[in-house]
Amino acid sequence: MKIFLESFSQKMIKNPLTKRKSNDTIQEQNKQTRSHRAVSTRTVHTKSPGWATCAYGSAVCLFIWEETAIATKDLLINEEITVKEVRLVGLNSEALGVMPLERARQYAYQNNVDLVLIAPTATPPVCRAMDYGKYCFERDKREKEAKKKQQVIKIKEIQLSCRIDVHDFETRVNQAKKFLSGGDKVKVVLRFKGREMTHQEIGREVIGRFMEACSAEGQNDKAPSLDGRFMSVVLSPVKK
Repeated sequence: MKIFLESFSQKMIKNPLTKRKSNDTIQEQNKQTRSHRAVSTRTVHTKSPGWATCAYGSAVCLFIWEETAIATKDLLINEEITVKEVRLVGLNSEALGVMPLERARQYAYQNNVDLVLIAPTATPPVCRAMDYGKYCFERDKREKEAKKKQQVIKIKEIQLSCRIDVHDFETRVNQAKKFLSGGDKVKVVLRFKGREMTHQEIGREVIGRFMEACSAEGQNDKAPSLDGRFMSVVLSPVKK
């Protein structure tokens, strides 16, 4: 019994040390893991393609997947091309025929340009000798110009009623004119309340006066339509 108590007391004394040691070990491992994660994260954000281990958490895998997805948007060039033979298109868009990949690279390097894989799914794949930096610059410039020319048309909504006051009517007309002058469409909606549904001609008369007041800035493509208790019409800006 005495021997058992002594051994038990020794274990109880050793346990806090063992626990402290294990905690220190875990903290050291966590530090190493964080450092590995930091290194892996910095490595992932480089532009060069490659593989990285996923032993330190799913976050690193997510970064690797995003970087790979971004890299695949661009075309493969020069040493990134790994096919055995290609169909080469020259500097002046002339067809130079099928040749080994190394020969196509030599042609591009001799003319101080890049070898760009433009049709990877063709048989054999098609490469073109061009200045890839200039190509990317002109492509981005075209996209910016196309984005500037795009016109986003919004539809603004104006609500009316059969018993609208004269001042409120004029205020909504001015709002509609402002929207139409800015290039937006205006949807005029009139709601019938209660027994007003039996006098739809009043609603048509209100919408007619509204369209006439906005005729200089906008015109309706279709006649007013009734949907349940709502009568509506869309006004489009007048082309000047």
